[in-house]
Amino acid sequence: MLHIHLFPCLSDNYGFLLHDDVSGETVAVDTPEAAVILQEAKRKGWLITQIWNTHWHPDHAGGNSAIKDETGCRIVAPAEVERMSSVSRVVADGDTVQIGRHEAVVIDVGGHTSGHVAYYLPDAAIAFVGDSLFPLGCGRMFEGEAEQYWNSLQRIMALPPATLLYCAHEYAAANARFALHADPDNADLAAYAAEIESLRERDQPTVPTSLAREMATNPFLRAERPEIRERWGGAHPAETFASLRVAKDSF
Repeated sequence: MLHIHLFPCLSDNYGFLLHDDVSGETVAVDTPEAAVILQEAKRKGWLITQIWNTHWHPDHAGGNSAIKDETGCRIVAPAEVERMSSVSRVVADGDTVQIGRHEAVVIDVGGHTSGHVAYYLPDAAIAFVGDSLFPLGCGRMFEGEAEQYWNSLQRIMALPPATLLYCAHEYAAANARFALHADPDNADLAAYAAEIESLRERDQPTVPTSLAREMATNPFLRAERPEIRERWGGAHPAETFASLRVAKDSF
């Protein structure tokens, strides 16, 4: 059985430890704050045997070296992470990685950074999506282009709707405010935004979120919907997505 331990890191990151009871393996998915991650692993009685990085940003790969020095773990990452630390195995779209007997498929979700990847575990119906997607939002487009990012989101949307998405930051409240502006007539969105407000008032995480819910409410996943395209323009969904991303950046 797989266990996922979620905990806050830095100002608004989440850390994730993925643990397999049978093999005893533990994966740290990204390394935003090495000391906290090591402390949480010790508290759970888990030894970190692998790191799976989603992208190179320091709040995702900055703890790699310290954790490897402490545990001797392997670092699995897209090639762009090599600018931050050594990598034991470079992965790209379509590759698979293992925790015990559980397989994760690597998915290209470039756009936030050029080489960003996600890790999808079909038998657990979960995906670690880094900064590519958030509750009611998506990551800023720092390195990629709109068509690339839209294609990446389509790869996520192709997963089974029940898939739980583990996103790397707590941005839901701010994302909800923009989403209500972007798609004001969406009743499902209004209900979701109210739930997010309640969770955050109680200092509860909004992660994970389900793909089905995001597809019904997240404006960045709805760029091909007629009501979104009519409101935000664009001859192609990628152009509508770009319009939404620019608007969110200045919202």
